[in-house]
Amino acid sequence: MDWSLLLSCYGDVFTNLQVVGMTFLGALGGILLGAIPGMTATMGIALLIPFSFGMDLIPSVGLLLGVYCGGMYGGSISAILIHTPGTPAAAATILDGYPMAQNGEAGRALSIAMFASFCGGMIGAVMMTFLSPLIASAALAFGPGEMFTLAVFGLSVIIAISGKSIAKGLISAFFGLLLCTIGYDPTCGYLRFVPRGVYGLYEGLPFIPTLIGLFAIAEVLASIERMLNKEQSSQKITTKIKNVLPTRKDIKIIWKNILAGGLIGTFVGAIPGAGGDISAFVSYGVAKSTSKYPEKFGTGIPDGIAATESANNGCSGGAMIPLLSLGVPGDSVTAVLLGAFIMKGITPGPMMYVNELNTVYSVFAALLLANLAMLIIGMLGVRGFTKIISIEKKLLIPGILIVSMVGAYSINQSIFDVGLALVFGIVGYIMQKYEFPLSPILLALILGPLSEQNFCRFMLIENGNFMNIFSRPICDVLFVLAIGSLIFSLINQRRINKKQEG
Repeated sequence: MDWSLLLSCYGDVFTNLQVVGMTFLGALGGILLGAIPGMTATMGIALLIPFSFGMDLIPSVGLLLGVYCGGMYGGSISAILIHTPGTPAAAATILDGYPMAQNGEAGRALSIAMFASFCGGMIGAVMMTFLSPLIASAALAFGPGEMFTLAVFGLSVIIAISGKSIAKGLISAFFGLLLCTIGYDPTCGYLRFVPRGVYGLYEGLPFIPTLIGLFAIAEVLASIERMLNKEQSSQKITTKIKNVLPTRKDIKIIWKNILAGGLIGTFVGAIPGAGGDISAFVSYGVAKSTSKYPEKFGTGIPDGIAATESANNGCSGGAMIPLLSLGVPGDSVTAVLLGAFIMKGITPGPMMYVNELNTVYSVFAALLLANLAMLIIGMLGVRGFTKIISIEKKLLIPGILIVSMVGAYSINQSIFDVGLALVFGIVGYIMQKYEFPLSPILLALILGPLSEQNFCRFMLIENGNFMNIFSRPICDVLFVLAIGSLIFSLINQRRINKKQEG
């Protein structure tokens, strides 16, 4: 590593007012877009790429990375305040973020999410700076077999997020996996379980409208029922913000989960095809399984928020590793960034470290700056964000419903998606009423297509001999981790249930 060039590039980025201004502007836009259900970081970057045409490379990269990091944190705002993840990567944050907000600690939850996002992003950026060639070579070893076992390992977290009843959690997960079979078969192209003429389902269930329905609209229906039955006041919820950053006591509680989440996010993010949503659920499962008080997870504790937010933001650095080192995007956001690099006349890949080393180091610095910008803007905005839940319920609930409908429509500009969101809102409401957890459905919707596609590819490569998968060391390790995770989570959940019964 050329240390003098590295320091020079960092100095140039942090002292260039245009780069700093564009990065802060991107972070602000990312946070606002991420907080709107349906407006993902990928969409935000795609919308802003035309505005970067006239800029130099590094200011435009700073703008786009600002949107990336800001969007990752922004998704947690709506997840915590209105039970709707703004982005898929924030879906796991609901598990403890929303209960904490309902307990009158919305400000504390947002500050923890912001701090964990910043720390996770910094861990990812540092790992990207010093270990990118090593991590990229490890990620390159992931073929269809390894990706299938990674998905199986991710699904092993289901028990950890199932709540009180493991059986109901498994039923929810199985229901989610069944939903993944709707639409064209990814390998053979056969149309499955779609009524004739329902073209909106040919490519499978649209993920964002389904997510919005299961969480946002289901919560709206549940809130209306509680208000009608006088179980919930129609008045506003008040919350006081004492600190825009976590207290020393909170940091002492969450630092281990932040460190573990950042490392998990970086590694998972570096695997092409994986992303922040997978890493967040895996990190949550690890945090709950290793906690001294696992029974408190899901009730609104800082540990759960820190584990998920540090992981999904650690992915920002991890996903950049295969992009810069191999020219292979780690997720949908870096796929859009790849297009931005190519438009500027730079082709990411191994030769970039030879011919464009100063650009590589400048991108490293821009990612650090983007995380810093996200922290500063987040600190300035925490007090304003919490005012959302200070609105009276009779006004807030219709507002959430309207935003949800707009978010469902904005993905494909389709009224069909809005109707689908309403259908899944009713499904989610009924499942919540009978205490079936919704998070396993979401995890299955994320990992189901990944596991099916890579299983089919592996079987085609190996001529139908599944046992060949055990000849791959990475697959063996992931299978062992998956089995260990299932067994440990099962024992842990039974211990939790005994404590609660006693």
